Amino acid sequence: SFSCEACLMKKVIVGMSGGIDSSVAAYLLKEQGYEVVGVSLKHLSDEMSNMKNKTCCSLDDINDARIVCFALSIPHYVINLEKEFTREVITEFLKEYRRGSTPNPCVICNERVKIKALIDLAKKLNFDFVATGHYAKKSDNGLLLFSDSIKDQSYMLYRLKKEDLDMMLFPLENIPKTRVREIARENNIVTHDKKDSQGICFAPNGYEVFLNDTLELKEGNFIDNKGNIIGKHKGYALYTIGQRKHLGLKLPYPVFITKIDKDKNEITVGNFEELLIDTIEIKNYIFHKNLEFLLNKEMIARPRFSSRGLSGKLYIIDDKLYFKYFEKNAQNAKGQHIVFYLDNELVGGGEIK
Repeated sequence: SFSCEACLMKKVIVGMSGGIDSSVAAYLLKEQGYEVVGVSLKHLSDEMSNMKNKTCCSLDDINDARIVCFALSIPHYVINLEKEFTREVITEFLKEYRRGSTPNPCVICNERVKIKALIDLAKKLNFDFVATGHYAKKSDNGLLLFSDSIKDQSYMLYRLKKEDLDMMLFPLENIPKTRVREIARENNIVTHDKKDSQGICFAPNGYEVFLNDTLELKEGNFIDNKGNIIGKHKGYALYTIGQRKHLGLKLPYPVFITKIDKDKNEITVGNFEELLIDTIEIKNYIFHKNLEFLLNKEMIARPRFSSRGLSGKLYIIDDKLYFKYFEKNAQNAKGQHIVFYLDNELVGGGEIK
């Protein structure tokens, strides 16, 4: 399990979400001799926090974090980040959907809001470390793929700079989720039977409801690859490349979204084979090793958080960065983040263009 010989009296801020993972992280650090302070980040408005189908990060979750900290006899504080979260995450999320892209708000939230706020606070108060309940494992240069690749959350942290990672601790880095629940139960941590959160925090009723409520959507045409109109859609921003379900098309055969034209408000559908590609361009990328060193090396790419990984190589043509898979696949969607691993070490990533 996680250990540190020089941890006595080292001060650490633990990001407390009110979930089981951050609760156990705080418990482990205190047991190992750290001076622990719990900090919860209130980034949702009261209206969002009190939604009926809330997924995480609600006022109830902050209260759970406070209860855990009280039981562990550690201080607990709450920082309000509503303005920053609205500006950096929600506004950008809506902007990307207007462009016909499929963004991942959690990646940007970690980079620009949540972990940024915790590290800034730690530096301001002269704390030694920041810790979270992420299932991630540190290496000398950055992050390694977590041993249980299904739970691995390094994907969500790929945009963090090395100097930020140097300040971070991941107490769960060698502990499977089943053991985390056992630790919580054995030590009477109140969140031991709390369900894992799913979905995005600011859209607990789903993407479609949130986008319908916030964007001015107009009905448009579904067309086939020959331009024939085959049905009506509710607004291009509600759909994503590769989508098959919930299209509302009454056809005797399955179809998949293959193209979204925001300017014409048209969505093209076709066969699954039309989604299969082996080369993508990457924008807004960040790498933790020299890019020249990484070019043409065989590595594993995860073009979405749920991906188990696909092999291929990076290369540059006309100053543009591309990734070529060894086999065609249908996992790529414009706006999603693709993250790269070399020998199980996270080396960088970017957005699919």
